[in-house]
Formats: sequence, C-alpha cells, structure tokens
Amino acid sequence: MTTQTAKLGPMPSPTDPPTLEATEHILQEIASVGRRPEAMDLKITDFTITSSSIQADIAGFKDTADALNQRLTAVEDQMAALLDQETELRSLRAEVTDLEDRSRRDNICLFGIPELKEGSFLQSLLPDLFGIEFSPPPEFQRVHRIGPPHKATSEKPRPIIACFLRHEQA
Repeated sequence: MTTQTAKLGPMPSPTDPPTLEATEHILQEIASVGRRPEAMDLKITDFTITSSSIQADIAGFKDTADALNQRLTAVEDQMAALLDQETELRSLRAEVTDLEDRSRRDNICLFGIPELKEGSFLQSLLPDLFGIEFSPPPEFQRVHRIGPPHKATSEKPRPIIACFLRHEQA
C-alpha cells in the first residue's frame, strides 16, 4: 500500500508575516463567512414562503373535506328520510289495494250479454245464471257497460258491471 503525500511548500513559521496570497485567501474566507448568513436568510425566507403556501393548501383541503363531510351527512339524512317514505308508501299502497278490493266486493262482472239488455233484465237473468232463487230479488246500485259504445253492431258485446245495493245480496 502506497500513501501519497501532498507536496506543500515550506511551512511559514508563526513569526513570519503572512504572504499576500495567504492574506487574500483569509479575506475571501472571512467574506464568504459573512455571505453565508445572507444565503441562509434567503433560504429560510424561501422555506417560510413555501411553508406558508403548503399551510394555505392544507387549509383549503380541510375546508373542502369539511364541505364534503357536510354534503355526505346531508345525503345520509336524505337516504334515511327516503327509506322512511318508502316504508310509508308501501303501507299506503297496501291500504289503497285493500280499499279497492273492499269497494269491488259488491260488484259482479258479466260477459256476453247482448247490448241494450241490462238493468231490469239483469234481475231476471241472475237466478237463471246461478241457479239460485233470490228472496227478495237483488237490487242494484248501478249497472253499466265497460268502455265506449261500439260503432258496429257486429262487434262482441261490452262487459257489464253491476254493483249490488247491499253486499249481503252479493
């Protein structure tokens, strides 16, 4: 292993006055030391500006996150309200279906009866259709055909809906 040694000129003794070169070098070093705090101040200023910018960005992100959180809460509240409304809607639909069924229990629908043969004809027709003698004869609240009248007499007759006056007769 070989070691290299730097060849330096003769070492001045401490009592020898410094040379011009050495003095300039020392002055340059002192000047550079004086510039280092200024450079550090510039870097600290840059760092402070960058740090302030990052803090502003973080504050903006926090505001955005808060706004999104509020919107999410509002959507969750609306979903809960919709679920409640859906439950209520199902209940109301079931109630309407029940009411429709109850209102139709007094009705009878007849098919194939020729046009212009409804009303009193129906009172004499029912005992023959069902093979039952009604006592007293059935009374109807209303009797009507379903749909608009036909233009041609050759078309099949429209159905008849008859609503009994008292459901006990039905």
